[in-house]
Amino acid sequence: MNVSSLQSVLDLSAYGTNTSVSSTGNDSKATDRTSAFESIFNAAMDQINETNDLSNQAEEEEINFALGLSDSTHDLQIAQQKANISLSYTVALRKTVLEAYKEIMNLQF
Repeated sequence: MNVSSLQSVLDLSAYGTNTSVSSTGNDSKATDRTSAFESIFNAAMDQINETNDLSNQAEEEEINFALGLSDSTHDLQIAQQKANISLSYTVALRKTVLEAYKEIMNLQF
């Protein structure tokens, strides 16, 4: 993953925490929706951070193996596979979220 694109997503998390609710009778519904969105957003951010960590660990294992600091191809393959599976899951999650967003945007009221 590109570090600058990851950092731009992390910067967006600051905007998700600012919640302002109107003083109408639907305060609890708005708060529930806001907290639901916030929890989903935080879970997505956790997934991105975990994917980044696993990718960094795999890269570190590759460097250690290349420098001769580690001779275990088993550990190298495990780290690479974990990073690959995590990235695949994150991409699938992103695709699903974008499809849901497109469906919501196509709704007519």
